[in-house]
Amino acid sequence: MLKRIFDITASGVGLVLVAPILLPVIFLVWWHDKHSPFYIADRVGRDDRSFRMVKLRSMVINADKSGVDSTGANDARITAVGGFIRRYKFDELTQLWNVLNGDMSLVGPRPNVKRETDLYTPVERGLLEVKPGITDIASIVFSDEGDILKDQADPDIAYNQLIRPGKSILGLIYIKNQSILLDIRLCLLTVIAIFSRNKALIGVQKILQGVHAPDDIVQMALRRQPLVPRPPPGSVRIVTSRDGNPAI
Repeated sequence: MLKRIFDITASGVGLVLVAPILLPVIFLVWWHDKHSPFYIADRVGRDDRSFRMVKLRSMVINADKSGVDSTGANDARITAVGGFIRRYKFDELTQLWNVLNGDMSLVGPRPNVKRETDLYTPVERGLLEVKPGITDIASIVFSDEGDILKDQADPDIAYNQLIRPGKSILGLIYIKNQSILLDIRLCLLTVIAIFSRNKALIGVQKILQGVHAPDDIVQMALRRQPLVPRPPPGSVRIVTSRDGNPAI
């Protein structure tokens, strides 16, 4: 109940505060090709239920018909205006409506398409036990997802090998340790990441160390080493740290 009150208050205030920025950006998206500035798509939420997520459209019309779910920074489907709004995460701001509506939370694992959640291991299905969010630990760590997938022959395969395992384990760590204080810290770090990704990652490191996350996960989250393919949690033996946090 406290988390829901926080979500309603923060999303309501947030929509009012971002309106002066959001309205001109909405107009620019529409002006670019004279089509709807919104991208409304099915995502899988809590308890495996589908909902309609609202984003600002950063791609050409019917881009989702290509069958490719993951997007590299150089994806030809991204419009000129879309590249700008993706860089500054303006396309995510409309999801405050989903938070206000109760489909999402301000902080929680990012929602995925059904094609991706159908691939979840039994361990990863724990991500569907809470409402998805606009941001979380993984959103900060993998805020450069587009750059990671850039130039990949198959972005979906690259996503599942390089990003999904770490994203899932960070989501599970968040769920185990979630609190209003942690949500506030992650919201602040999300804003900091727009201006200084390094400072935001150091903040994430402190959070993970504070909940005694495994050392390999802390190092991965710092993103100082190249990402390497690894299996998703649950597809191999799961090791836990001394306080019960899951590790790959």
